[in-house]
Amino acid sequence: MREVVLDTETTGLNPEKGDRVVEIGAVELINHIPTGNTFHTYLNPMIKGEMSDESFKVHGLSVDFLSNKPLFSEIVESLVNFVGKAKLIIHNAKFDIGFINYEIQRLENSNKKVYEKLPYKEIKTEKVIDTLEIAKKLYPGKSVSLDSLCIKFGINNKRKGKHGALIDSEILSEVYLELTGGKQPGFQFSRTGPVTEDSHKKYTQKNTFIRKNSLPKDRLSKKEIALHREFISEFEKNFWY
Repeated sequence: MREVVLDTETTGLNPEKGDRVVEIGAVELINHIPTGNTFHTYLNPMIKGEMSDESFKVHGLSVDFLSNKPLFSEIVESLVNFVGKAKLIIHNAKFDIGFINYEIQRLENSNKKVYEKLPYKEIKTEKVIDTLEIAKKLYPGKSVSLDSLCIKFGINNKRKGKHGALIDSEILSEVYLELTGGKQPGFQFSRTGPVTEDSHKKYTQKNTFIRKNSLPKDRLSKKEIALHREFISEFEKNFWY
């Protein structure tokens, strides 16, 4: 099963008010595991003036830095080809998909040639898995931001202050794995149905191993026991004695 974890950085919060995408990052997963295959690009937003203070505080990308980066029209085919038919994994998908769809629709007027070549003109909601919505169902009333989930799952937040689309996608791929059952979800490698708090507990709980036939108490000789104690005594901490 192929999935793509995706994130964007933007100049603001509303594409209909002129805000644009300035960075896209995506990570390929096969059966929930990152393959090392990624997509990443910065984009020239072609805006007048400077980046807003609020946005710059989030991603640290200036208009000057982005001025020689490609336009969305120049990378959209590569993006669409990378995504392919895979499900998209996004945290707060409505935001990112809203921006990308708006950028695609802009091409109908600004670059008809590129627009006509695209295999699809819109990313539909049924193609997207929103990890924010999954987390809200699992942890109602709790903070479910990406940073909060990293703390909850003990995931190393690799950022150095600023957000970045590719690094946030890498972090989200780890969070998504935990939200869908962890690294060893009960040793059941596939399942169907919606994720609920009960199903999450089921797939993350530890299974107690019960031996069918108990081992005999005298299976070890006195010499073997003595040697084992001697070996263990060299450990600073141990769980045996």
